[in-house]
Amino acid sequence: MEIKKDMTIGEIIRMKPEAAGILMTFGMGCIGCPSAQAETIEEAAMVHGINADELLKALNA
Repeated sequence: MEIKKDMTIGEIIRMKPEAAGILMTFGMGCIGCPSAQAETIEEAAMVHGINADELLKALNA
């Protein structure tokens, strides 16, 4: 299943546990906190100043 911008971090990690490491390499160290679990990947990228398309490319690789 392809990871998309509107998916939450919680959904992504449940679907693809190794995504946690990828998110952390992009500077998202707080992926385990409750608010991050409900945040979409697009929202999280914006908050952290990360290019969402580059992040999606890495997560879907």
